[in-house]
Amino acid sequence: MTRHTPLPDELRRWIADHLPGVDDVTDVSWARGNSMVWRVAAGADMVFVKISPSAREYEREVRGYAHAARALIVGTAPRLIAADPDLQALMSSPLSGRVVRDLPLTQADERRVHQQAGHLLRRWHDHSPPATAHDRAVIRADVAGQAKEAAACLEDTAGHLDDAQRALVQCVVEELPRRTEGMPVVYRHGDHATRNWLFDAAQDTVGLIDFEMAQHGSIADEFVWLHGALWTTRPDLKAAHFNGYGRHLDDDEERLLLLLTARLGVSYLRSGLAKERSDLVERGKLVLTRMTRRAR
Repeated sequence: MTRHTPLPDELRRWIADHLPGVDDVTDVSWARGNSMVWRVAAGADMVFVKISPSAREYEREVRGYAHAARALIVGTAPRLIAADPDLQALMSSPLSGRVVRDLPLTQADERRVHQQAGHLLRRWHDHSPPATAHDRAVIRADVAGQAKEAAACLEDTAGHLDDAQRALVQCVVEELPRRTEGMPVVYRHGDHATRNWLFDAAQDTVGLIDFEMAQHGSIADEFVWLHGALWTTRPDLKAAHFNGYGRHLDDDEERLLLLLTARLGVSYLRSGLAKERSDLVERGKLVLTRMTRRAR
């Protein structure tokens, strides 16, 4: 879906303070209601400008940019040029490459991209600042919320689940808080998915973008989307990613990843049923079917 949201006047004035002579503005937002991103050019200079959906996401993204500058080598992440908390606006440098999710790659190229993405993420995790008491409290509250949500989803979707799927979601409710409690904590990218990887075929490099979900959490939580959407049917991509990462998940982390992914699947299903969206219903059923097979 193409969007053509014009720059708000106040944002346009803020951009002019940092990039005089703007002559081209293109809306490059994701196809969702709260995404507001523009590619802005002034002659040969080009930047990306974003309005964060909330103050919380703005603060997380500013911290994420600072972390990327410390953890990742130049050319593998954009750099923050300017930020304004009142506007919740961020201006960042461009990064070479194209979004991996949209690319028609060979299987060999896919494996190479996943390996490089794993290596990038390991650098990101290895530079994690220590989790504070507040960070750990936020993690516990978030996990408790996910377990509570899974219980509500189970009640609302029980008639659409088979026995094995119901049993797995019940395991999410019962196991998730205690399994997360003992896991190592890292500073997560938070949205580690192919939509946030850029592949530069000419340079054979992978870059990482979009830091608005960056926060402390378990390592397993970093891989939920990849596990549910790709890795279950493409174990070669999972192996390549963790080869790049430098280690594979242990049994406890694998169990936690399965539970977190099942929680996401039943959440998709519940949301799809409530909104009468067949795409979400099918996505939820697919994820739950895959996770149930993994759990056997």
